[in-house]
Amino acid sequence: MTKAPILRSTPADWKATGIIAVVCAIAVGGAAITANINQAHLSQAAVPGDKDAPALADVPEALHESFSLPNEPVPGQYRAVSAHGLTITHADHTLTATNPDGSEAWTYERTDADLCSLSTAWDKIVASYKTGVGCGDTVAIEAATGEYDSTRSAVNSEEVVPVSSNDRVGTVSTDRIDLWRSDLVRTVEYGDVEAKQEPDKQPHEDCTISSALTRTENLALTESCPDKPGATWLRFQDTTPDDSREPDIAADVDIATDGARLVAVGQKAAAVYRPGQNPTIESYDNKGEKLDSTSAEPSPDIDAGASPFAPATADLPHHMTWFDGSRLYLFKPSDLAVDHVVEDAIGTPIAVDEHMLVPTQEGIAVMDWSTGKTLRTIPVDRGSYHGPVYLTLAGDTIVETRGDQVVGLSAD
Repeated sequence: MTKAPILRSTPADWKATGIIAVVCAIAVGGAAITANINQAHLSQAAVPGDKDAPALADVPEALHESFSLPNEPVPGQYRAVSAHGLTITHADHTLTATNPDGSEAWTYERTDADLCSLSTAWDKIVASYKTGVGCGDTVAIEAATGEYDSTRSAVNSEEVVPVSSNDRVGTVSTDRIDLWRSDLVRTVEYGDVEAKQEPDKQPHEDCTISSALTRTENLALTESCPDKPGATWLRFQDTTPDDSREPDIAADVDIATDGARLVAVGQKAAAVYRPGQNPTIESYDNKGEKLDSTSAEPSPDIDAGASPFAPATADLPHHMTWFDGSRLYLFKPSDLAVDHVVEDAIGTPIAVDEHMLVPTQEGIAVMDWSTGKTLRTIPVDRGSYHGPVYLTLAGDTIVETRGDQVVGLSAD
């Protein structure tokens, strides 16, 4: 029977072991010191906790300013982000959650990377930061408590715009689309994907994505492809395919116009704006069938040519809406046909007590959304600001986004 070899234990062996241990300790310590999490600081102040957020039950007769905050929105973000009654702003490398009374709820500061996407879903704030792998370092924070929920880090494009619904959050670039579920696990990966694990998963990786919107299980996108340069493809796909790396395309629609962009999305449909001498807004279902076509005015926002294009949208109980830079379109949820156009709107609306509140130059118009008629106007003094205004409802506070300022308005 062969005896097992006896391990040596000479001074030289012990010295070598010590050197290896020191090197490992330095490597682990260096990784910990340089890890991104150590460049981030999450702190809580007057957090609301899990109690129900206050709600604005009635349309106010008058409004007064309760807070004004600086804000540096990411590309494609128009309205201030709100969750659990809090208003979320970004300035000086810091996300700040503000209570309806103007007090600070919590802050998240990160100094090593720039914010490149900001969204909300599931009562969480989802922020992505640009690191050495593009806009791919993402954190989800519970809005009510200001505590970490989950994180993810992956390769992504450098320049993105956010895309989100109540069920999914993600990013869109000209190269790719990523969607994540509530634990930040990716459910959709579409486009020109780097570091492919398997070939032939992506059907259109040579195309250029121009817009994308999602709702429940429906993801709609537009893109242009080199084999048909004068057209735009509208594609529908499932937000939860069997394999996140292999898109489940439900329909492809050939829109024979270059530059068409998504402006609204439903559970089983999408609406696109077709530019040209006689612009139209057309809606299609997720089987590729045309549902409606309506004449439209030229859109300043789309004609500006940004790509990917992120439309200024807002959802109401009975309509989806899109502000085109000059006017507000109201779409029927069933087929996304244009129902009303509000010509004097200067941004996106909110809904309060069965009414639509629309920002105008005079203040906030209280409208009957079934007729599109203005019932009265709540005066708002915006001082020297005369640009677009986008409304958000944060608990019982009406929040106006005015360029690089976010202003909270409370009922008198």
